[in-house]
Amino acid sequence: MRIHIINPAADFPGYHTADFFAAWGLGGRSSVADLSTTTLAAFVPPDWDIRLSDEAITPLPDRPATEDADIVAITGKSSQRNRMLQLADRYRAMGRRVVIGGSYASLSPEDVRPHADVLVTGEIEDIAADLFTDLAAGRPRDRYEGTRPDLRRSPLPRWDLYPNESANMGAIQTSRGCPFQCDFCDVIQYLGRKQRHKDPDQVIAELDVLHRHGYRSVFLADDNFTVYRSRAHDMLTALRRWNEAHADAPMRFMTQVSIDLARDADLMAACKAAGLDNVFIGIETINEDSLRQSGKLQNLYQSTSDALATILSHGIAVSGGIIVGFDADGPDIFDRLAGFIEDCPVPVLSVGALVAPPGTPLHDRLAAEGRLAGDDAQSAANPFTTNIHPARMSRRDLLDGLARLCADIYSPAAYGRRIAKFLDAYGGANRPVQASQPIPLSPLLRSVLKRLSGFGPAEKQMILDAMTAARFRPDAQMEVMGALGRYAQIRHMLGATAGSTAAG
Repeated sequence: MRIHIINPAADFPGYHTADFFAAWGLGGRSSVADLSTTTLAAFVPPDWDIRLSDEAITPLPDRPATEDADIVAITGKSSQRNRMLQLADRYRAMGRRVVIGGSYASLSPEDVRPHADVLVTGEIEDIAADLFTDLAAGRPRDRYEGTRPDLRRSPLPRWDLYPNESANMGAIQTSRGCPFQCDFCDVIQYLGRKQRHKDPDQVIAELDVLHRHGYRSVFLADDNFTVYRSRAHDMLTALRRWNEAHADAPMRFMTQVSIDLARDADLMAACKAAGLDNVFIGIETINEDSLRQSGKLQNLYQSTSDALATILSHGIAVSGGIIVGFDADGPDIFDRLAGFIEDCPVPVLSVGALVAPPGTPLHDRLAAEGRLAGDDAQSAANPFTTNIHPARMSRRDLLDGLARLCADIYSPAAYGRRIAKFLDAYGGANRPVQASQPIPLSPLLRSVLKRLSGFGPAEKQMILDAMTAARFRPDAQMEVMGALGRYAQIRHMLGATAGSTAAG
């Protein structure tokens, strides 16, 4: 049997993708190596031929002339919905059996059902054996429903099949699920509120494989890595010991955490010691009424600005997410956020409109109130559209205000000021004071910065100022270069999605 496993292209550029590389003629790249396809491949019987495609790196033809595989398996998130179904329809028209699974299929099965011969919902671990046995026999069921499995039974992903040279970071998932109850989050609807964990030895085995494939940065793809403190300490201890044993070529880690990390100095120190020095935090909003209404209660117990400063002072860089359009947000929210962001030492802030993903409590509430608008599948994953009618402003006012806010905060001057504030805050009193040191730049990064400088004199000056400052902060050079790379993606995204707000 032959199987082709596909991670489809995203339907639109995002904050966390790397579409700009291909758009600028630098070759397709993925910001994070795809874990879903490589994990699924690990369950495929050993006598099958496997082809793996990640369209973030190598797009498939819109109209494939041939397909050697007997089975085409497609996974995807809501941001990949259109491309996922387009590929499914085309391969079915060629007579191939199409299997569709993943988070979008699990949360919106009625949308996917007409496009799949076999629909897989939920997680794969406990149903893979039956699925592949039935496929091999040529008699699969039309639907398989996964469970929430013990992750200690999850196999090593098949990174040997992946184009690792074209991904910026590797990926390891050490847990699934999140105990919090944010009403706009679809993760807990898919993976549950009871967090399940892999053993540290299991994670180290995955780390060894990624290291052999050349990775030196890994995204820990957990929904909330630090929510259970004792478990996080155990995992961080294992990662620290691994890095100590590989001091000549250590790994750096990034993950997602709650802002309450700032209240645990021991845990922040353990993160830094393990090489976990970059985190994404869902800031969401500076409106406390919105935090309460949405169930984001873990953000209420400290000043957001103070918490960010505390985390940065421990030598842990932060990127953040901000949402606009909660019921408590009036037209003044844009000016309030602009002031907050101007003073914020976090360069990369993914700002988007509130959406109500299908399957979430927010979606159910707004449906009951008659406040859903537009196509859920089209808008629920695009930061510059929305499927809701806001309570205190029009939908048009929300999208126009969002467009103005993003244009302001991602002007070269504003971004440069946030990089400068980051350097002031990063490392606190412990940051080294050193003479100017050169910044090692890869040929690829040189090409990115040259292209970005060509946007205009303001961009060129911002890059020059950031690099000049970073020469005196060798401890922060990688973070500053990362921020400049992220700026390239954000500018590409803002240009590519400019029509989204107009159509919203």
